[in-house]
Amino acid sequence: MLSKKIGAIFVWLFVAMMSPALAAAPAKQEQLIDRIVVVVNDDVITRHELDVRLAATISQLKKQGTLLPDVKVLEKQMLERMIGTLLQKQFAKETGLRIDEAQLDKALTRIAQQNKLASLAVFRRKLEKDGIDFKKFREEIRTEILTVRLRQREVDSKLVISENEVKNYLKTQADLPSKGEEFQLAHIMVVVPEQASADKIQSYKSKAEQALAKLHGGAPFAQVAAGYSDASDALKGGDLGWRSSDRIPSIFAEAIQKMKPGQVSDILRGPNGFHIIKLISKRSKDAPVVITQTHARHILIKTSELVPESEAKARLLVIKQRIDKGADFAAQAKLYSEDGSAPQGGDLGWLSPGTTVPKFEAGMDALKVNQVSGLVQTGFGWHLIQVVARRNTDVSDEQKKQKARESIRAFRSDAAFQDWQRLLRDRAFIEYQTAK
Repeated sequence: MLSKKIGAIFVWLFVAMMSPALAAAPAKQEQLIDRIVVVVNDDVITRHELDVRLAATISQLKKQGTLLPDVKVLEKQMLERMIGTLLQKQFAKETGLRIDEAQLDKALTRIAQQNKLASLAVFRRKLEKDGIDFKKFREEIRTEILTVRLRQREVDSKLVISENEVKNYLKTQADLPSKGEEFQLAHIMVVVPEQASADKIQSYKSKAEQALAKLHGGAPFAQVAAGYSDASDALKGGDLGWRSSDRIPSIFAEAIQKMKPGQVSDILRGPNGFHIIKLISKRSKDAPVVITQTHARHILIKTSELVPESEAKARLLVIKQRIDKGADFAAQAKLYSEDGSAPQGGDLGWLSPGTTVPKFEAGMDALKVNQVSGLVQTGFGWHLIQVVARRNTDVSDEQKKQKARESIRAFRSDAAFQDWQRLLRDRAFIEYQTAK
């Protein structure tokens, strides 16, 4: 109930969109007759839409300082991404998934705050000052949120990571000599469909070989990634960031043992396709992880259409007054709390940083041991919180297991998402239109 939800909108999205290419065409510019590039079920992608998206991508790559791949190669990559996005939007509509205006406003407000802008209105003025159509920008963000929600619902929520998988992963990592190091990596991934024929597999391998040949010929990694990689991070140069050895798939980990910073691997065959890895840098990481955990109880009065905030707050205030006069917190929780922890006297057990929503955690962290909070409001309703105890705990082993799960999940999620996208594509009617 109190699990912290991770936002799906990142600051880089704002930066990527800050391009005049997303603005409406100037009124003075003569409009050419548009044409259809590809038919996707009952929708189409037009030449103008492709050109606008291509211009925005080129602008983004230039801002990143990435040398541009061949425009025809980039255009083909962009068209395939647009088809994939359109198929996902169609599937979302079919299955009733939508992002309403209130959800969209909240997401845009978060982006504004992340970019240190005072409000959504200020954000809008900033975009329009830079020549960006705000309505188009809103729809781009809506599509981004929709894609993330779809992936969570159709792929990530269905992944099950067993304890044996975690144990085997950690055992593999323990056998590596560099378990105390972190690596900064970039990658290129050429996806191979699960049921691909031998000829198809060879064609995908040839694509990976072409990418590797360009790298050996001196082409920048980010440029080749933008032109050849099927991964979602292709336009960010294939950047995987810093990863400890326990968060690197074993086929990558084995390869980088023989590499020095700046070197590029040979083609690696993984479960979901062909990979090329670049080791950008590495650093030492070998220290215990000690965190402060809090043992807490709480009493929750939920808000709803039938119970407005003022009523929930008033009910909890009466409970607070009883506790202040000597009533037992746990007994009051059993009687009145509307959380699943009520039978245990509101006991939430030992909580680590980040386990609860921010407002709850802030209220809890401000308390001394045995102290009871004032009324704390979260998205779930109104809370009273009591801190039972605190302790410093070495969570190195638990963190290793969690990182192992994250690494396995990330690797399997990418493969599962590619498979799911292929299923969408296989059932779709897609027809490319040749220029006349």
